[in-house]
Amino acid sequence: MDISIIGSGYVGLVTGACLADVGHHVICVDNDSEKVKQLKAGEIPIYEPGLEEIVHRNVSAQRLHFTGNIQEAVERSQIIFIAVPTPPLPDGDVDLSFVEKVAREIAGVLTDYRVIDKSTVPVKTGEKVVESIKRYNRQGAKFDVVSNPEFLREGCAVADLMHPDRIVIGAQSEQAIDLMKKVYEPFMAPILVTDISSAELIKHCANSFLALKISYINAVSGICEASGADVEKVADGIGMDHRIGRDFLNAGIGYGGSCFPKDIAAFIAISEQLGTPFALLKEVQRINEGQKARFLKAIRDTLWVLREKRIAVWGLTFKPDTDDIRSSVAIELVEQLLREGAHVVAYDPKGMHKARGIKAIADAEFASSALEAVTDAEALIIATDWNEFANVDLAVLKDKMRTPIVFDGRNLLNPETMRQFGFDYYSIGRASVKPQ
Repeated sequence: MDISIIGSGYVGLVTGACLADVGHHVICVDNDSEKVKQLKAGEIPIYEPGLEEIVHRNVSAQRLHFTGNIQEAVERSQIIFIAVPTPPLPDGDVDLSFVEKVAREIAGVLTDYRVIDKSTVPVKTGEKVVESIKRYNRQGAKFDVVSNPEFLREGCAVADLMHPDRIVIGAQSEQAIDLMKKVYEPFMAPILVTDISSAELIKHCANSFLALKISYINAVSGICEASGADVEKVADGIGMDHRIGRDFLNAGIGYGGSCFPKDIAAFIAISEQLGTPFALLKEVQRINEGQKARFLKAIRDTLWVLREKRIAVWGLTFKPDTDDIRSSVAIELVEQLLREGAHVVAYDPKGMHKARGIKAIADAEFASSALEAVTDAEALIIATDWNEFANVDLAVLKDKMRTPIVFDGRNLLNPETMRQFGFDYYSIGRASVKPQ
């Protein structure tokens, strides 16, 4: 099929590349001319495992193209995916101005029937997109708007798209449903067909429920610390119940990223606009913020004074296997440490370039390796659970540090092993350990 993707960010580029990889002809559109130039030159502006190889393979096969021209894309496509940013507003609502702008641009060049697809947006957005296209389409062309939420996790987005748990299609016409089914036919995944409003709600509901699981285990971690229990064992015991499952029951310093904080805030705003406040999600937010505060308190209580202390921070991205630092808890920690006068030396395997551009952490020092970051450090904070950090040589780590104190915000390391190697070790929901 002939498909266009309007917006070539994390979602748009991965979606376009993977749809091309199963045989469709895809045009990825972006209004950033430098990004288009970069993509045409074979340079991938984001890090996502497996993405670069897929892009290069399908560009070579002439199934994947890049342009800044929406009219070209609309004219050459049966289905148009809208994958532009929907940033959060100060009140938690979502800024849909980019979606509205693209809808108007599509309407202005639409002459024949097309299916216009949009992914994660608040419920009732579909109605607004339909209104915009009707208002600005002077040709009176027929079209359908469908809701097709994506469920991509950064760091494993390619695998998620190629092997989805389910495909959700919210549509009103059989013609649109049939075309969308044809798009996803190569993926051999269950397809759920719904009305548009239900499809729009599914993504926000799913992300909010996963955030609820994270905040639940983080609340439990405080009880574990107070009682001497081990949150990892508690989570294992809970997760063995097939009705619950072990995924997203990892205690830590809170969730971040471009989806969970934004989607939960948006869902709260949506529920209030509809007159059905979702108080439970406000508690999820509160627990998440409290987890960060509790971790910082443990650092202060141990180090006493942070001013002028050399503190290494491992991890700047919001999760491993991505270069995305949006709403990263690690960045927030670095900001707070700098505000309190600490000398922060940070390292991340993929997020360094983007982190250097953040003014709030401009005073941090950026190391070229994990071990360089900890050289002469008076404490180490593990803020992102990269495998590289989990597999560090502990003897070398201890030798590099001025004082072997580790605050593990992701429970990457084993407390007993850390004690044997002579570390003061603090983690989440597990007893602190002192050297033998």
